[in-house]
Amino acid sequence: MPQKIRMTLRPESSFEVPFSDGYQLYSALLGAMKEFDYAISGHTHDSSIGSISLGPLEGRFLSGKREQHKAFDATEKYNLSVGITDPREIEIFRAVITPLVMREGSLRLEKGALRVEELSSSTESFEEMVSFAGSIKEPYFDFEFKSTTSIQYKNSSVTEMFPHRAAVFHSLLSKWDSVCPEGLKMSIDRDDMSRFMIEKPLVYETRSTVVSTFMDRKKGHARPKMMQGFVGRCQYRFTKDAPEGLKNGIAALAKFAEYSGVGSAVARGCGAVKVEVGGVER
Repeated sequence: MPQKIRMTLRPESSFEVPFSDGYQLYSALLGAMKEFDYAISGHTHDSSIGSISLGPLEGRFLSGKREQHKAFDATEKYNLSVGITDPREIEIFRAVITPLVMREGSLRLEKGALRVEELSSSTESFEEMVSFAGSIKEPYFDFEFKSTTSIQYKNSSVTEMFPHRAAVFHSLLSKWDSVCPEGLKMSIDRDDMSRFMIEKPLVYETRSTVVSTFMDRKKGHARPKMMQGFVGRCQYRFTKDAPEGLKNGIAALAKFAEYSGVGSAVARGCGAVKVEVGGVER
């Protein structure tokens, strides 16, 4: 069942990280997992379904000396959340917490380390999400896109630069269907998402972020791989004639979003969301 791990971290010293810190955090997390369970670390990295999602590091940063960098304050604490949606969630959960908590390890980034001071977790089954979705009438959803959300249109290289209802919820539907129990797969038409839903952006801006680096053989040095997308807040509602089944399915996907993230590169810090679901209890 989907799980979320929340960590409170303290830097062992003051050091710099790029503004786009997700790929370093992902590498550090895989490194810690590898020390405990090499096989599950490899499964997490190689999985085609997107096993984990990383939220942004939240806390007060200092100005970095280098361009496009920020610095940790050694006197501050920072929060990080990790969502797990892979069917092997128990093994992944164990591989995350054992080296960092039970063995008092650290997340080792390029210029320094972050030690885990507190950790909590929560779970919610797919069945519970579906049950919740059926318990409310006239649902609406307030999405806070906390990190660059990059959604590619189908199998193209075109990126959505606006939190369009069909783009956001079709991304969540694809993630849900790839990991949920067979009997809970959904058939929601993308056109119905567009026809019966309304989005209302409240705060919105486009953004680019680094998700990895690669060796440019022509230029002979490493280059960043960038992804484009958006951040901000957007509210989603239904039209008056929206089918009840569509409402229930979308409500379940909205609950799932905080575990799975939205769009591409969620393991490297993209697509993290905070979701508030409103409505009237049946």
